[in-house]
Amino acid sequence: MERLALEELQQQLPADVLVTNPATIESYRWDRANDPEAGTPLVVVRPTSTEQVQQIVTIAAKYRIALVPRGAGTSLSGGSTAVDNGIVLSLERMNSIEVHPQTRSVTAGPGALNAEVKVAAAEHGLWYPPDPSSFEICSIGGNVATNAGGLCCVKYGVTTDYVLGMTVVLADGKIITLGGPCIKDVAGLSLTKLFVGSEGTLGVITEVHLRLIPRQKQPTTMVATFPSLESATQAVQQITRTMRPSMLEFMDHATIQAVNAATGMGLDDQAAALLIAQSDESTASAVEEIQRMEAICTEQGATEAFCTDDPEEGEAFVTARRVAIPSIERMGAVLLEDVGVPLPKLSELVVGINQIATRHQVSIPTMAHAGDGNTHPLVVLDPTDPEQQARAHQAYGEIMDLAIGLGGTITGEHGVGRLKRPWLQDYLGEDIMELNQRIKDALDPLGIMNPGAIFDATDKEN
Repeated sequence: MERLALEELQQQLPADVLVTNPATIESYRWDRANDPEAGTPLVVVRPTSTEQVQQIVTIAAKYRIALVPRGAGTSLSGGSTAVDNGIVLSLERMNSIEVHPQTRSVTAGPGALNAEVKVAAAEHGLWYPPDPSSFEICSIGGNVATNAGGLCCVKYGVTTDYVLGMTVVLADGKIITLGGPCIKDVAGLSLTKLFVGSEGTLGVITEVHLRLIPRQKQPTTMVATFPSLESATQAVQQITRTMRPSMLEFMDHATIQAVNAATGMGLDDQAAALLIAQSDESTASAVEEIQRMEAICTEQGATEAFCTDDPEEGEAFVTARRVAIPSIERMGAVLLEDVGVPLPKLSELVVGINQIATRHQVSIPTMAHAGDGNTHPLVVLDPTDPEQQARAHQAYGEIMDLAIGLGGTITGEHGVGRLKRPWLQDYLGEDIMELNQRIKDALDPLGIMNPGAIFDATDKEN
């Protein structure tokens, strides 16, 4: 069947769409999660149009070949890990961007990078807010597939809040258009929202219509260091109780050390935790809001707290937070968590993660979009040390169990992918998991769409 599928792909598609060179195919086996169980695909396809995607999906369905949609390959949960003898459908070449100033919106191909959309919007005095730390290298299609968040989502929301519509190729090859330029549209079920965060398991997104807003005002920045995790998280709760900062980020001691080692930035590596907050209100209001945040941090025991309205100085601290993950990746292989909890439980989560690290004798630097309770603990491991690797994986599972036990979630913005699938039913519960499966079966009855991501890969009957 694989041979027949490959032959038909070669017959129907331009030669430059297919990648059959083994060396090139190798680079498409993994995403940034580096899933050790990545398979070897039959072929990589790089279409340039919705119609070509339709041809590919139709052939995959005809021969029951697994299809793995892929954006920029920056998934941190194994969402675009290749499967054996499947088709990797890379959308990287579908990167068109068209801004519509009158409707404050943009139409983008799934391969367009988040940063490219921001630049295009800025040319019209507009802004696309969702800003994952990897915004310079991650794709819009991947952002939509995982409902990505970012540093400013505490005030401005996540990807789903900006998706007005999309074009999708379903698992049977049918092309559908959902939503559109209307800001308000409640006709029928909210199918657009169904596909946001579906991680390529229900269809292939080939175009997205996104909402834009007026350009952000220049923010004012506050940085505070704390002697304990508890004092930092208490400050977060006090700030968010009465204010809406445009950014409220957290870095623990191990993260601070990793960033210093990688960049030489000279952050206070004696601190147990560091908070970076911003306000983008009008000048006078921003100063007042930042001063209130500074006062709260001081009341909660901050060893140092200071404010700046200098754009370059403020951006330097934001950059420190953005480079945290690559800085930690220099320490070794990582298992990257994405667990979130209600804000009142944030202290219990970060303290519990620290205790898990001590118990299993592994390093777990933790950073967080603290303002909305979404944390990113990174379990560092040595893949050449089986005993240490086992402890790291045990710690990884315990962190997810901890988040669930605190009324939280196993993923806030990175998606379930393949790495978190074993914990999904524990989080959702049997009834909700079964409802998810019914939707999956209805839209992908052959089970060809990104098998193994979110749902178990099972062979469907004819």
